[in-house]
Amino acid sequence: MDVFSRTFLPAAAETGLATQAVTRHIPVFRRCVGSGDATILVTRCSRPDHSVGGDYLMLLTHRRLVVTRQTRVLHRLRLHLNTELRELSNVTWSPDPRSHSVELAATAIDGARERFLIRTHHSRQVWQLDALLHHAFRTRLRTPAERLVATIGEPATVSRPVVLRPATAR
Repeated sequence: MDVFSRTFLPAAAETGLATQAVTRHIPVFRRCVGSGDATILVTRCSRPDHSVGGDYLMLLTHRRLVVTRQTRVLHRLRLHLNTELRELSNVTWSPDPRSHSVELAATAIDGARERFLIRTHHSRQVWQLDALLHHAFRTRLRTPAERLVATIGEPATVSRPVVLRPATAR
């Protein structure tokens, strides 16, 4: 069993999704995500800026963000968004514990601004979701020099960037 298969269903269960609800989406997700990519989050979401009907399911891995849409009438699955995290820009999320929701917004590589509203059952799940999103996007937002320092074990903030230059022949 590969990493994606081992992590997908537990991540879906953690957000309260029934196995039957997500199994229809697995073939679409499998085409988009590599077998070695671990699932961070699987959750239902909606698009607050679109009144078009349909249910959205979001998959977040360490490398990709994939969103599928299921139409209400015919229940057809459509791929809405499939992108690597590094191709997203201006990624923001706003946790709102009063309404038990988190709004995630990002600009895709084609310039389209995507907004998704993720609803939770409890306010503590809002903060768990906030921590997951922070974990998924914080390493991508650091500079390469800060990533190098963070992996070595020193603090992630550096006073001046480290420039790695290739060795020259003597």
